[in-house]
Amino acid sequence: MKMVEEKIATITIDGKKLLEHTPSNPAPLGLVATGLTLVLLSFTYTGFFPVNSMILAMVLAFGGTGCLIVGVMENSNGNTFGTLAFGAFGGFWFSFAILSILPQLNLASAANPASLTAYLFMWGIWSAVMFIITLKISRGLQAIFLLITLLFFILGTGALTGSSIINIIGGYVGIIVGLLAMYEGLAQVVNEICEMNLPT
Repeated sequence: MKMVEEKIATITIDGKKLLEHTPSNPAPLGLVATGLTLVLLSFTYTGFFPVNSMILAMVLAFGGTGCLIVGVMENSNGNTFGTLAFGAFGGFWFSFAILSILPQLNLASAANPASLTAYLFMWGIWSAVMFIITLKISRGLQAIFLLITLLFFILGTGALTGSSIINIIGGYVGIIVGLLAMYEGLAQVVNEICEMNLPT
């Protein structure tokens, strides 16, 4: 995700430069946080292991918190798309954890198939709109948001039908999306630090 250009801030005393600040690109953190968390969560849909404390810890500490921090940083950089994308994903990760935690604490009933389907389909609609926006940005983001849109609708259909096969398919799609997001984030860092030109 390309960072919006920002003027370099300087502090001077008697004309002498004391500090120069060049804003960093926070997008790689958000992409890796989303990607890594999504891969681990998708393993639960494919049947490798159930949702447990490791998943909830990743969702809250890395996926949710990481994306919200990146959303705030993107806002400071003047990147509206990045603010919306990472801020919303941070909220999604927290909402997913809350959906799992509240029933365990007897604070609310577990989401039924109809409400869970509506939840996933609404996120799918949001992702579809974001995908359309990415047509003006980069191929990497286009692929990520296209597959995330597909993922939400697959998982929503799985929740509605109760089909384990559909959920397993969704799990593998999620693994692919997660790995792609991780690649996109790491490639941006490699291109910046190593002065390479990996496709993003």
